[in-house]
Amino acid sequence: MTTPRTPEQPVRTTPDPRTPDPAPCTPDPDALAALRRRYRHERERRVRPDGAAQYRDADAGFGYWAADPYTDGPHERAPLRDTVDVAVVGGGFGGILAGARLRQRGVARVRVMERGGDFGGTWYWNRYPGVHCDIESHVYLPLLDETGYVPEWKYAPGEEIRRHAVRTARQFDLYADALFSTEVTSLTWDEASETWLVRTDRDDAFHATYVVNATGTLTDPKLPGIPGIEDFKGHTFHTSRWDYAYTGGTPEGGMTGLADKRVGIVGTGATGVQAIPMLARDAAHLYVFQRTPSTVDVRGNRRTTAADVGADRAGWARRRRENYLRIVSGEDVDEDLVADRWTASAGLLEKLTSFRRPGGGTGSAAADRAAFEAAYEAADAAKMDELRARVARTVTDAGTAERLQPWYRYACKRPTFSDLYYPAFNRDNVTLVDTADTHGIEHVTAHGVTVGGTTYALDCLIFATGFNVGRSGLTSGRLPVRGRDGVLLRDRWAARGPRTLHGLTSHGFPNLIQLGPLQNASSVNFTHVLDEQAVHAAALVAAAEAADALVEPAPEAEEAWLAVLAEDAPDHEWFHAECTPGYYNAEGRGRPNGPTSYPHGAVAFHRLLARWREESVTEALHPRTHPRPT
Repeated sequence: MTTPRTPEQPVRTTPDPRTPDPAPCTPDPDALAALRRRYRHERERRVRPDGAAQYRDADAGFGYWAADPYTDGPHERAPLRDTVDVAVVGGGFGGILAGARLRQRGVARVRVMERGGDFGGTWYWNRYPGVHCDIESHVYLPLLDETGYVPEWKYAPGEEIRRHAVRTARQFDLYADALFSTEVTSLTWDEASETWLVRTDRDDAFHATYVVNATGTLTDPKLPGIPGIEDFKGHTFHTSRWDYAYTGGTPEGGMTGLADKRVGIVGTGATGVQAIPMLARDAAHLYVFQRTPSTVDVRGNRRTTAADVGADRAGWARRRRENYLRIVSGEDVDEDLVADRWTASAGLLEKLTSFRRPGGGTGSAAADRAAFEAAYEAADAAKMDELRARVARTVTDAGTAERLQPWYRYACKRPTFSDLYYPAFNRDNVTLVDTADTHGIEHVTAHGVTVGGTTYALDCLIFATGFNVGRSGLTSGRLPVRGRDGVLLRDRWAARGPRTLHGLTSHGFPNLIQLGPLQNASSVNFTHVLDEQAVHAAALVAAAEAADALVEPAPEAEEAWLAVLAEDAPDHEWFHAECTPGYYNAEGRGRPNGPTSYPHGAVAFHRLLARWREESVTEALHPRTHPRPT
């Protein structure tokens, strides 16, 4: 377990950009122009012409990087040919929450199918050393009120989160019909029975009245397409499939297997920031290959008690997470219950979660927006100056400190938090290798990695290169979904773009409910968003059962929802086009405007869903044409 540390108390150093007067932190115009030029220069150093194509999937010839190291392998069982009420695709928190909320609605047979060997999703796969959640555990962990659990740490380690996932699945009896080490290979609507035929890689072919897709976007690892990657003769693995048989130790450290090893790690995002200090402590020598430095703010982790979070009061967790969601969604609150660096920087999250703040209301819409953007940029500059100064204060070598400083706007990349990351670069056995000028690693040899003409000899190469974010089995085509008349969901969406009602249901695909970020509202605390979607999914199933109907919106309802999304869609395309390359902007290709998310934030979206369930749920119901199966 992480050693307790005295927390640095967060203070609000970032002005709220909703304030019309940005004067308190407005930089000199010449300094701001110079900062923009520096950002542009640093961006161009890192942009690659191949964009997102620089990565390759961990499948086909690289499938061993995606294998499950945490289970002995699929246990033998007979293929299933039965019928269940609801099939849930995915056993992460989305699938667990869907199952739990369905159980609360009285649904008897809920079958969760999960590629991993147990519940947990991203927290099943990610067990690398130092893994923690960056969102406070008392708002991140769902169903705390319902399970009676109070997290032990302000920022929970991965194992505590994984145990909570298992605890919740057990409490809601989701193991009864669960299928692990099982991947769904197709979903096909059966018009005769008005059910879904679910096929898997274990030769299952069973029927489900409803399907909830909760596959998530942080489970499919991606690898850099570096020339020669397949030629490396040393040991290698992806951080989401950590090989403790090779390294020794646990997520808490103690990797004695690395004591005489030269280790390289590729990637300095959220995963790298957590794993690198642990590797620095245990490896003989660590080479950190960095293209773009992350912003690394104060962590201040500490043990917590029930009294610290008011867990002696009924509904304490719901109040706390609602308070947090309001703050990070830009809404006013009387008190900040979490008080961390996320809430202190809440004014800068508009571009991160793709919602649109209103202007100040002092003039025309254009003038209001211009005033907002000026205040936003001033606040952004102040925050980034603060973060760069933190590097300079902490890292003793001036050259290393310069290379670790982030030169881009705050919302261009996912913020990270650590009190251990920068001090790791003060160790004699840690070398930072900056790859910006070569646009990444040039090539991999049989025994090392080459950057800028220099080859670094390695015994072990670790990829902290993340996941195919934003791509699910449905959108990638890996999970073909055939609705009415055999139409593929992917083909229907390819013609005119995704068409949904609230991002959850689609015409032509009855009783299929999709959880995720598409055409609804997002937040930095995604488990909260998933829980609201799970509540909505369970309510749709209950309404359909009561009306003896199918869940299927009319085309007119989809069009109306797209119009809502488009009416006040935020103009953030210019912002992301200027950002340093990363998965937020398709590796520098940009993030086009469009009806992709609800423009008024998660709090407003959740209110809209609750009101819709009370007043307009029939918009998503379609009469059955055949008798229900017995």
